Amino acid sequence: MGDKAHTHPGAAGRASAADHPTSVRNVVLVGHSGSGKTTLVEALALTAGAVNRAGRVEDGGCVSDYDEMEHRQQRSVQLSLVPVEWDGIKINLLDTPGYADFVGELRAGLRAADAALFVVSASDGVDGSTRMVWEECAAVGMPRAIVVTHLEAARADFEEMTRICAEAFGGDDPDAVLPLYLPLRGAPAPDGHAPVTGLIGLLSRKLFDYASGERVESEPDGERLPLIDEARSLLIEGIISESEDETLMERYLGGEQVDVKTLIEDLERAVARGVFFPVLAAAPAADGARQGLGTVELLDLVTRGFPTPLERAAPRVTTPEGAARELRMCDPGESLVAEVVKTSSDPYVGRISMVRVFSGTLRADQTVHVSGHVLADRGHEDHDVDERIGALSTPFGKQQRPVSHVIAGDLACVARLTRAETGDTLSAKEDPLLMAPWRMPDPLLPLAIEAHSKPDEDKLSQGLARLVAEDPTMRLEHNRDTHQVVLWCLGEAHADVALERLRGRYGVQVDVVPHRVSLRETFGGPAAGRGRHVKQSGGHGQYAICEIEVEPLPNGSGVEFVDKVVGGAVPRQFIPSVEKGVRAQAARGVAAGHPLIDVRVTLLDGKAHSVDSSDAAFQTAGALALREAAAQARIHLLEPVAEVSVLVGDDYVGAVMSDLSGRRGKVLGTEQTSGGRTLIRAEVPEIEIGRYAVDLRSLSHGTARFDRRYARHEPMPQQVADRLPEEVRAAS
Repeated sequence: MGDKAHTHPGAAGRASAADHPTSVRNVVLVGHSGSGKTTLVEALALTAGAVNRAGRVEDGGCVSDYDEMEHRQQRSVQLSLVPVEWDGIKINLLDTPGYADFVGELRAGLRAADAALFVVSASDGVDGSTRMVWEECAAVGMPRAIVVTHLEAARADFEEMTRICAEAFGGDDPDAVLPLYLPLRGAPAPDGHAPVTGLIGLLSRKLFDYASGERVESEPDGERLPLIDEARSLLIEGIISESEDETLMERYLGGEQVDVKTLIEDLERAVARGVFFPVLAAAPAADGARQGLGTVELLDLVTRGFPTPLERAAPRVTTPEGAARELRMCDPGESLVAEVVKTSSDPYVGRISMVRVFSGTLRADQTVHVSGHVLADRGHEDHDVDERIGALSTPFGKQQRPVSHVIAGDLACVARLTRAETGDTLSAKEDPLLMAPWRMPDPLLPLAIEAHSKPDEDKLSQGLARLVAEDPTMRLEHNRDTHQVVLWCLGEAHADVALERLRGRYGVQVDVVPHRVSLRETFGGPAAGRGRHVKQSGGHGQYAICEIEVEPLPNGSGVEFVDKVVGGAVPRQFIPSVEKGVRAQAARGVAAGHPLIDVRVTLLDGKAHSVDSSDAAFQTAGALALREAAAQARIHLLEPVAEVSVLVGDDYVGAVMSDLSGRRGKVLGTEQTSGGRTLIRAEVPEIEIGRYAVDLRSLSHGTARFDRRYARHEPMPQQVADRLPEEVRAAS
């Protein structure tokens, strides 16, 4: 595939709006942090003639990691779209962060793409998180190819890396993961390492030399032919085994020579169907060179082997009310269905929404319907509004190149959609529709923040709203119990980026404070209390006396109020007042200021005055009675307990279970799952898992994930309560 002679980058150039879905390829780059995804994107853009030198556009900025924050952190933290053109095909390259904290950006890239390039480093191998993303792509049948980078490393071994990839990604069919080219090494350097200077095409038996900075085709010498033929035979058998022509294997084994054209066509179909996964090698261009090693081959693979948007299965579409709707997806003439896959803010332009058009055509100055119904649990309100599309553009680094329209299958950016958030659906004003959301990871690391000053306090609410609108993996919580503002993040790096964006982009300085869990109080045994509220200071007085008994109840019972007054000691009209006062005091707490739960309060007796008794007086008496009862009883501090499910590789099960036990957790059971992983179910006090998202990643080398949900409150051991800092033990 792709054994054509491209001798200059002028075969491409800048990408503009596509005119038909068949002329678009949407490709997401996946790989661990440091595998070389961004460098590869820049090399592809250089080869395609879209940049003037490696990674640079006309203004001198980077084509992919152009954000100042990414420069400071020396890593990608957001999804970047880099459109290039090759042989008349527009290729939307979606560069994703490799660090686990930014998996939300990765999932957005997977949603927007129709195929994936898995970038693996020859010096680092394949990590567990990359394997997990491969399995997710396999589950939905997304076509994939593998690109091996860092071949210049001293210990880089392409053949060994190919074997590792076949083992990691091949599953039951490792022969579906095979190289299309073999690296050609030049003369050894003084340290003995021979640099890769070219590639050998296995199907064409051609040599492609990049030593001069441009791709030069030639015939291989006789010494290399035995090596080529051995690898070529394996490749041909791998292609034929996935061929739709079931007679081809039988004919090949019978000695029939299969022509190269047929093999390439079968290879392209197998790649597009997601059943064959070619391995290629790539390296950035040297200084002054116009083509990076393997970039021409990779661009040819994308344009000829990866599917068009027409071949993608359509996401489910409904009306905002939930009624199913059938559409001819990826038809530019159909009703408009587009999705916001990323939201960002520009200090000059304002909010910019990156959208993937799945059906219809999106035009500048068009009025569209914006539907957001999927993120109510993360601080986002449901919304159905009409908005006018501002300017349409295709991004390239910091530049935005205007376009008049975007057809089904293509991606572009929309300026100044004030209500649209990541995950929202854009549809025709007269035909509002809603797309099924993609799966987003739950943020499980709490970050409690406070405004640094009064001016910051005034801007905090708006800054947080804009922050969570951009990033659906972040959840905003205003905790009514602890009175804290909490940003739930995916990890420490995610939290650092959120704080930096608040400061740099929205001008809000915040202080990080200790996160407090929502503790509760309850009675350790029965107690009685008398509330006496009698005041006479001239004129209308206040008179109310009530006697109560309090007893603990089982978990989950709340506060139960029982009236056992006889003989009218407390007039009937004032009994609800006593209950109201008791419940108000229970909500405020009776010891450390945490809400009181799981008790029965029984009103037994009391006294009233014909003139001075009132609703307010009996409310006060009820509260006083509960406080007096609490003073005579032992009050237990209750802590929230979470049900935790941890999915972890079998190699780390023992370490994870031991760690859970050290957090006062109770392991409820384990369950073997596919892929050599185990699901561990446990109950753990929430105060012990505040940083579990970070600790579990370290413990499992990034291969485990977990979820949690509130189970109940239960008594905290006294020795644990005694160790709690005062700001945690007492409510604010």
